[in-house]
Amino acid sequence: MAPTLRISTDKPPETLPALVEPGPELSREEVERYSRHLIIPEIGMQGQRRLKNARVLVIGAGGLGSPALLYLAAAGVGTIGIVDDDVVDLSNLQRQVIHAVADVGRPKLESARESILALNPLVNVVLHPLRLDAANALEVFAGYDLVLDGADNFATRYLVNDAVALQGKPYVWGSILRFDGQVSVFWEQHGPTYRDLYPEPPAAGTVPSCGEGGVFGMLCAAVGSLMVIEAVKLITGVGRTLLGRLMIFDALASSWREIRISKDPEAQAVTGLMDYEAFCGLPATPAVSGDAEGMPGNAAGGAGGAGHRAADVITARELADRLVARDRGDDRFELIDVREQGEFDIVRIPGSRLIPLSGIQSGNAFAGIDHGVPLVLHCKVGGRSAQALASLKAAGYDDVVHLEGGILAWVNEVEPEKPVY
Repeated sequence: MAPTLRISTDKPPETLPALVEPGPELSREEVERYSRHLIIPEIGMQGQRRLKNARVLVIGAGGLGSPALLYLAAAGVGTIGIVDDDVVDLSNLQRQVIHAVADVGRPKLESARESILALNPLVNVVLHPLRLDAANALEVFAGYDLVLDGADNFATRYLVNDAVALQGKPYVWGSILRFDGQVSVFWEQHGPTYRDLYPEPPAAGTVPSCGEGGVFGMLCAAVGSLMVIEAVKLITGVGRTLLGRLMIFDALASSWREIRISKDPEAQAVTGLMDYEAFCGLPATPAVSGDAEGMPGNAAGGAGGAGHRAADVITARELADRLVARDRGDDRFELIDVREQGEFDIVRIPGSRLIPLSGIQSGNAFAGIDHGVPLVLHCKVGGRSAQALASLKAAGYDDVVHLEGGILAWVNEVEPEKPVY
């Protein structure tokens, strides 16, 4: 289920002023490096000097950030900032082409900076090793002309939208999931914003992250490169941008389609930042990192509580002991995996039964779950199993716990020989 979509038949603006003034004259090396831009009349020397003077911030060095960062550097954007607090994982390499095998375990910021400077040592790379939130977003954004947002969660998307609106800046937004991609430009001073497209976020847990639903790796290149195309047009003031338009790409059909967006005349102006996780219906304290597409500020972006553990969770070690006791006949419970079939096929806990979260939330799965048997739930990191637990308790199941840290914790602590994703 996608968030509530608001579309329009209004005609979007044809042209926008150049976002950045021209910088210093190009050196001989720069003239040679960017010569294929310089001979394009619409870019030329003036446009390339605007790129040299531009300061662009990219949210995340993950799937969308990888191609975006490389093409921004290749284009000659003078200052490139990166926000990320994640490390490179082997599962990232299927799509995050800015990283390599040797970078596994390293901070993505460090790996991305090395790749950028190897491509173009003339650019200035600024690293922001943090989780983006309402307390730091305005300070981080203040140093940039333009933001590229490829975050994989709704809380960060609304945060970015509101922060740039308060500062009067544009941003390019991209989104990917499985075979589908979306791209648009938002700029409150000249047209619609993300809130005009999606006034309300979807219910928590109804839209999977890339770590839960998967992503067609090559789709990142298509969407990420289009985001840079829009950024370069905004910086130089050439062409018609996607402001007021949403481009949707279906990689399975190899087709693009366009939806027009307009400002909502009844929408309230952004006057400050808020608690975006609460706005999106997320718990105040996120579960565990690692279940998202390498984007800071994700709903799964931080560690749990401080100094105590909720009564409705079980650790991986405790579950392992209970499974041994169950095999001996000394314990009785059902272990339910609430992930999807594709995830279950990659890795599973012995003795578990697959019942996807959607069936539990809809109630369709209740007929196959015995009220008289204690239940242990698990997912990838704990977020979906917590939602399943709430649904089951609301339906009258009393003896229910879920696995703290999900199957990632299980593999880390109990079966390290098994794969993760």
